[in-house]
Amino acid sequence: MTHAILAEGLSRRFGSTRALDGLDLAVREGSVMSLLGPNGSGKTTTVRVLSTLLRPDSGRATVAGLDVLKDMVKLRRKIGLSGQYAAVDEDLTARENLRMVGRLYHLGASAANRRADELLERFGLASEADRQVGGYSGGMRRRVDLACAVISRPEVLFLDEPTTGLDVRSRRALWAVISELVGEGSTLLLTTQYLEEADELSDAITVVDRGRVIAEGTPDELKARVGSDRLELTLANAEDLATARRLLAGIAEGDITADEKETQLVVPVGDGSEALVAAIRRLDGEGLGLVGAGLRRPTLDEAFLVLTEDLSTGPHGEAADAEHGGAAQKEHTR
Repeated sequence: MTHAILAEGLSRRFGSTRALDGLDLAVREGSVMSLLGPNGSGKTTTVRVLSTLLRPDSGRATVAGLDVLKDMVKLRRKIGLSGQYAAVDEDLTARENLRMVGRLYHLGASAANRRADELLERFGLASEADRQVGGYSGGMRRRVDLACAVISRPEVLFLDEPTTGLDVRSRRALWAVISELVGEGSTLLLTTQYLEEADELSDAITVVDRGRVIAEGTPDELKARVGSDRLELTLANAEDLATARRLLAGIAEGDITADEKETQLVVPVGDGSEALVAAIRRLDGEGLGLVGAGLRRPTLDEAFLVLTEDLSTGPHGEAADAEHGGAAQKEHTR
């Protein structure tokens, strides 16, 4: 297996705050990895280290086969970054922003112009391309920023909470563009506060807290750690609850719970789809009426809460990033 990102034992302090504490990370080439964690868990610090904006105190990392410290200049030509805030020049138009970034990537004037025109169409900005970005909505600015991040067709793309503050329509439009980019061969490391977003886009998820990895796996693997599928069956008559409970004991994988007020049974099961069909057949065979039947699978939100519920909260990495942002930027420009 080829990894586009490999990190081993990354550590970073900001004063007395330990933002990264021996973090390990492996992202398969051509995949989407979501980095999840509570506020202050070290997500943004990780992105800054891997994108060469911040030096780790210890540990090592390679991105696109290049060391983030030894090969910094070469690496910057192979990556794209869209941070938490749209880094666009508000005095320029969208077209001018894209052409400028293209030239900074040494595309050449004609190539930068062609690529800018292509991305303006792709991101739905062509009709507003020659208007100053300062007059754009937040969602439009995010699209310009993401377009700038991919103008060089980066091998590895870092997106740090790219859809924060966007409405549902704009968020889903960006999901579509991100999926297209990955389909073309880019590797993506994504941080997000929207667990639905991670579930939709990710091939794998890493959960971090206090600068350490606390869980890894596919979205389905993490959800499976919460528990099994559950059947939610609402009966027509409350007096049938005891009989239904007895009939369904054979397919349940755990304790069946009953809500007499709602005349509902919740049945933990293994294969939810097969169990739902079997449950309906059993109840129908005994003449028990149903007014509702559904299959509920664990959500990524539930998995996240279970994985992090025993961990203390408080200011960690991102808080330190905000406090020491100036120092980090000075270090980058040395």
